[in-house]
Amino acid sequence: MGWSNFFVLATIEIINIITGRSLNHFGLVPRSLSHLPHIFSAPLLHGSVWHFLSNIVTLCVFSFLVLQYGVKTYLKITIAILVTTGLTVWLFARDGNHLGASSIIYGYFGFLLMAGFISRQFSRLIVSIFIGIFYGGMIIGLLPKGNYISWESHLFGFIFGILAARLWAHTPSYNIAR
Repeated sequence: MGWSNFFVLATIEIINIITGRSLNHFGLVPRSLSHLPHIFSAPLLHGSVWHFLSNIVTLCVFSFLVLQYGVKTYLKITIAILVTTGLTVWLFARDGNHLGASSIIYGYFGFLLMAGFISRQFSRLIVSIFIGIFYGGMIIGLLPKGNYISWESHLFGFIFGILAARLWAHTPSYNIAR
Protein backbone atom coordinates (compact mmCIF):
# COMPACT_ATOMS: atom_id res chain seq x y z
CA MET A 1 0.00 0.00 0.00
CA GLY A 2 2.73 2.47 0.88
CA TRP A 3 4.54 2.08 -2.46
CA SER A 4 1.29 2.11 -4.40
CA ASN A 5 0.51 5.49 -2.79
CA PHE A 6 3.83 6.75 -4.08
CA PHE A 7 3.28 5.52 -7.62
CA VAL A 8 -0.29 6.84 -7.82
CA LEU A 9 0.70 10.28 -6.53
CA ALA A 10 3.84 10.41 -8.70
CA THR A 11 1.83 9.51 -11.82
CA ILE A 12 -0.77 12.17 -11.04
CA GLU A 13 2.00 14.71 -10.38
CA ILE A 14 3.66 13.95 -13.72
CA ILE A 15 0.35 14.32 -15.57
CA ASN A 16 -0.33 17.55 -13.68
CA ILE A 17 3.10 18.94 -14.65
CA ILE A 18 2.67 17.98 -18.30
CA THR A 19 -0.79 19.60 -18.44
CA GLY A 20 0.34 22.84 -16.78
CA ARG A 21 -1.32 21.99 -13.45
CA SER A 22 -4.73 21.69 -15.13
CA LEU A 23 -5.73 18.92 -12.71
CA ASN A 24 -5.63 21.40 -9.84
CA HIS A 25 -9.09 22.44 -10.95
CA PHE A 26 -10.13 19.35 -8.97
CA GLY A 27 -8.94 20.89 -5.70
CA LEU A 28 -11.37 21.60 -2.89
CA VAL A 29 -12.98 25.05 -2.90
CA PRO A 30 -14.89 25.61 0.36
CA ARG A 31 -18.66 25.98 0.18
CA SER A 32 -18.76 25.48 -3.61
CA LEU A 33 -21.27 22.73 -4.32
CA SER A 34 -19.58 21.85 -7.59
CA HIS A 35 -16.32 21.25 -5.69
CA LEU A 36 -17.80 19.10 -2.91
CA PRO A 37 -16.92 15.83 -4.72
CA HIS A 38 -13.34 17.08 -4.87
CA ILE A 39 -12.82 16.04 -1.25
CA PHE A 40 -11.66 12.79 -2.89
CA SER A 41 -9.36 14.32 -5.53
CA ALA A 42 -7.81 17.26 -3.63
CA PRO A 43 -5.39 15.11 -1.55
CA LEU A 44 -4.00 13.61 -4.77
CA LEU A 45 -3.01 16.98 -6.24
CA HIS A 46 -0.17 19.37 -5.45
CA GLY A 47 0.50 22.99 -6.33
CA SER A 48 4.14 22.48 -7.29
CA VAL A 49 6.88 19.87 -7.50
CA TRP A 50 8.22 21.17 -4.17
CA HIS A 51 4.77 20.71 -2.60
CA PHE A 52 4.67 17.14 -3.94
CA LEU A 53 8.20 16.32 -2.74
CA SER A 54 7.55 17.78 0.72
CA ASN A 55 4.57 15.43 1.12
CA ILE A 56 5.55 12.18 -0.56
CA VAL A 57 8.28 10.87 1.78
CA THR A 58 6.32 11.55 4.94
CA LEU A 59 3.18 10.07 3.40
CA CYS A 60 5.04 6.87 2.54
CA VAL A 61 6.62 6.58 6.01
CA PHE A 62 3.34 7.26 7.80
CA SER A 63 1.40 4.93 5.47
CA PHE A 64 3.84 2.13 6.25
CA LEU A 65 3.47 2.72 10.00
CA VAL A 66 -0.34 2.90 9.87
CA LEU A 67 -0.35 -0.33 7.81
CA GLN A 68 1.09 -2.07 10.86
CA TYR A 69 -2.45 -1.94 12.25
CA GLY A 70 -3.62 -4.11 9.34
CA VAL A 71 -4.92 -3.38 5.86
CA LYS A 72 -8.59 -3.13 6.89
CA THR A 73 -7.76 -0.73 9.71
CA TYR A 74 -5.50 1.26 7.38
CA LEU A 75 -8.32 1.61 4.87
CA LYS A 76 -10.86 2.60 7.56
CA ILE A 77 -8.50 5.23 8.95
CA THR A 78 -7.62 6.61 5.52
CA ILE A 79 -11.22 6.83 4.33
CA ALA A 80 -12.39 8.35 7.63
CA ILE A 81 -9.66 11.00 7.55
CA LEU A 82 -10.23 11.72 3.86
CA VAL A 83 -14.00 12.21 4.20
CA THR A 84 -14.16 13.99 7.57
CA THR A 85 -11.24 16.32 6.84
CA GLY A 86 -12.55 17.05 3.35
CA LEU A 87 -16.02 17.88 4.64
CA THR A 88 -14.78 20.13 7.45
CA VAL A 89 -12.38 21.95 5.13
CA TRP A 90 -15.24 22.38 2.67
CA LEU A 91 -17.49 23.75 5.44
CA PHE A 92 -15.10 25.89 7.47
CA ALA A 93 -11.87 26.71 5.61
CA ARG A 94 -11.06 30.06 4.05
CA ASP A 95 -11.70 30.66 0.39
CA GLY A 96 -9.15 29.24 -1.98
CA ASN A 97 -8.22 26.00 -3.67
CA HIS A 98 -7.20 23.50 -0.99
CA LEU A 99 -5.13 20.59 -2.25
CA GLY A 100 -2.33 18.26 -1.25
CA ALA A 101 -1.77 15.07 0.68
CA SER A 102 -1.01 16.94 3.89
CA SER A 103 -4.59 16.48 5.10
CA ILE A 104 -3.99 12.72 5.09
CA ILE A 105 -0.44 13.10 6.41
CA TYR A 106 -1.63 15.14 9.39
CA GLY A 107 -4.40 12.61 9.97
CA TYR A 108 -1.84 9.80 10.08
CA PHE A 109 0.35 11.99 12.29
CA GLY A 110 -2.45 12.43 14.84
CA PHE A 111 -3.28 8.73 14.66
CA LEU A 112 0.32 7.59 15.11
CA LEU A 113 0.98 10.02 17.98
CA MET A 114 -1.98 8.67 19.96
CA ALA A 115 -2.30 5.06 18.81
CA GLY A 116 0.59 3.67 20.86
CA PHE A 117 -0.73 5.18 24.06
CA ILE A 118 -4.26 3.96 23.39
CA SER A 119 -3.24 0.44 22.34
CA ARG A 120 -0.90 0.05 25.32
CA GLN A 121 1.30 -2.21 23.24
CA PHE A 122 5.00 -1.61 23.75
CA SER A 123 6.02 -1.68 20.06
CA ARG A 124 3.24 0.73 19.12
CA LEU A 125 4.11 2.99 22.04
CA ILE A 126 7.68 3.15 20.73
CA VAL A 127 6.31 4.22 17.33
CA SER A 128 4.25 6.98 18.98
CA ILE A 129 7.30 8.23 20.85
CA PHE A 130 9.40 8.05 17.66
CA ILE A 131 6.76 10.06 15.77
CA GLY A 132 6.62 12.64 18.57
CA ILE A 133 10.39 13.05 18.62
CA PHE A 134 11.15 13.03 14.91
CA TYR A 135 7.97 14.59 13.53
CA GLY A 136 6.79 16.68 16.48
CA GLY A 137 7.72 19.88 14.66
CA MET A 138 4.73 19.26 12.41
CA ILE A 139 2.59 20.71 15.23
CA ILE A 140 3.61 24.16 13.94
CA GLY A 141 1.72 23.36 10.72
CA LEU A 142 -1.55 23.38 12.67
CA LEU A 143 -1.28 27.15 13.04
CA PRO A 144 -2.19 29.72 10.39
CA LYS A 145 0.95 30.41 8.38
CA GLY A 146 1.06 31.81 4.87
CA ASN A 147 -1.71 32.39 2.37
CA TYR A 148 -0.89 29.32 0.31
CA ILE A 149 -0.77 26.74 3.11
CA SER A 150 -4.00 25.03 4.06
CA TRP A 151 -3.45 24.95 7.78
CA GLU A 152 -7.15 24.07 8.01
CA SER A 153 -6.45 20.78 6.22
CA HIS A 154 -3.59 20.15 8.65
CA LEU A 155 -5.68 20.96 11.72
CA PHE A 156 -8.78 19.00 10.74
CA GLY A 157 -6.68 16.05 9.52
CA PHE A 158 -4.81 15.98 12.85
CA ILE A 159 -8.04 16.13 14.88
CA PHE A 160 -9.68 13.35 12.89
CA GLY A 161 -6.48 11.28 13.08
CA ILE A 162 -6.66 11.47 16.87
CA LEU A 163 -10.33 10.47 16.74
CA ALA A 164 -9.43 7.56 14.43
CA ALA A 165 -6.88 6.42 17.03
CA ARG A 166 -9.59 6.46 19.68
CA LEU A 167 -11.75 4.27 17.44
CA TRP A 168 -9.27 1.81 15.95
CA ALA A 169 -5.90 1.85 17.74
CA HIS A 170 -6.98 -0.44 20.56
CA THR A 171 -7.51 -3.34 18.20
CA PRO A 172 -4.47 -5.62 18.33
CA SER A 173 -3.49 -6.85 14.90
CA TYR A 174 -0.98 -9.60 14.29
CA ASN A 175 -2.37 -10.43 10.87
CA ILE A 176 -1.59 -7.92 8.10
CA ALA A 177 -4.89 -8.73 6.34
CA ARG A 178 -6.89 -7.55 9.32
